[in-house]
This record gives sequence, structure tokens and C-alpha cells, in this order.
Amino acid sequence: MRTRGFLHWVLTTLFVLAAMAVMVRLGFWQLDRLAQRRAFNARVLAAQAMPVLNLNENVPLSDLETMEYREVIVEGTYLFEEEVLLRNQVWEGRLGFHVLTPLQIRGSTWAVLVDRGWIPFEEAQLPARLAFQEQGRVTVRGIIRRGQEHPDFGGVPDPTLTPGQTRLEAWNLVNIPRIQQQTRASLLPIYIQQAPDPAWQGLPYRALPEVEISEGPHLGYAIQWFTFAAILGIGYPFYVKRQLHKAGGYPAKPLEDGDE
Repeated sequence: MRTRGFLHWVLTTLFVLAAMAVMVRLGFWQLDRLAQRRAFNARVLAAQAMPVLNLNENVPLSDLETMEYREVIVEGTYLFEEEVLLRNQVWEGRLGFHVLTPLQIRGSTWAVLVDRGWIPFEEAQLPARLAFQEQGRVTVRGIIRRGQEHPDFGGVPDPTLTPGQTRLEAWNLVNIPRIQQQTRASLLPIYIQQAPDPAWQGLPYRALPEVEISEGPHLGYAIQWFTFAAILGIGYPFYVKRQLHKAGGYPAKPLEDGDE
């Protein structure tokens, strides 16, 4: 029986130590998330403070992906034959697509993918989508966005081409390297999310993302996990002592000299 009781306390102690280790690890994970969030905030604020980038001038190709959320302007001509759609986009509760159209940059061999905005699901297929084309030379204002090659946790990746299929019409992600494979134009490694324009009243509907500049709940969560670990580590010895008292597990007081 004593062996069984000893084994019980060993296993319980190991379980408590493992739980404490997990809690501490979760605390440091939240601190890592906090550091990432702070770096993201600094990067966004720095990009937003930069002057408008004109893509018709010298384009810093190696730095473009570090400029996400920087304001940008470009002039060129749309390549509608290379246009694709971004699935599962919602506008005021209605399901639809975002229209992604390569823009051939004036005076350059490069093109840039432009998110021209939202269109309803029922008008996304050709020939209905032809009504949303903007012919001739256009000027696009918006912000630089990074593409996404892999879905977030729980997201759905882009489908692969089936036999006989030469291109994907609708995508789950703005996967620029894969879109490049079916596009004759040379795409920049970023895309532009076009900004709303008071002079533009129709479809596609345009809006810029609201970027939250905050540290989020990560510091609070980290403190909670460290606190839980400390409570468990400090409280467990007292729990063991109380249980041993209840079970009579402490040895009797040893006899002193002269006691019989």
C-alpha cells in the first residue's frame, strides 16, 4: 500500500511540474506574440508616415514587401484578359468577390496586381463582369499589400489545376507567385488595394482595411499564465502537506533519551 501511495504522489508531482512548464511556455509564447505585434505596429506606422510612392518612377523592388500599408499611386492600363477573382468577400452582408486585375505600369515592363474592389456574386462571371472594366489609361491610388502564399490556420488553400485546365479564375488567397504562373505580364511582388474615390460611385465597391495599432491582450495573457504557474508551484506543497496530515502520513515524534 505504501508503494502504491508513493507512486501516486510521484505521478501527481510530475503532472504538476508538467502543467507548470506548459503554463510558463504559454506565457513566453504570449510575450513572443506581443513582440511580433509591436514590430508590426512599428512597421505599419513607419510605412504610413512615408511619402506617397509613385510606381511610375524608380521602383525599389527589393524593398516593396517591407512597405505594406504605404500609400501608393500608379498610372497604367489594365490587362483585363489576365483578371482573376478573390473568393468569399463580403460587403454589407452580401457575398461576392474582389476583382484582381493586373495593371501594366506606364513606361515600365512591370505590371502590378490591383484589388479594384468588391462585386456581387451573381455578377462575377463573364460576360456580366465586363461592365466593370475601366478602359484606357487610368490612375490608381491605394496602399501596398503583401500577397499570401499559405492560408492562415484553419484556412483553405488555393485549389490546384485539374487536367486540361490552364488557369484558375477564382482564388482563396492573393497568391502572387502562383498567379504569376498563369499571367504573361511580369508582376511586382506586391499588390495594390485601391482606395475609395468620391468620384467613383458604382461597382466595384472599394474600401481600405482598418489597421488596428494596439498591443492587444498578449501582455495580460502572459501575466495570467505566469500567475497560474506561480499559484500552482506555491500551492502544491501546502496541498501535499495537508493531504499527508489527513492520511496520517507524517511519522510519529521520535523518542528522546530517557523516554520509555
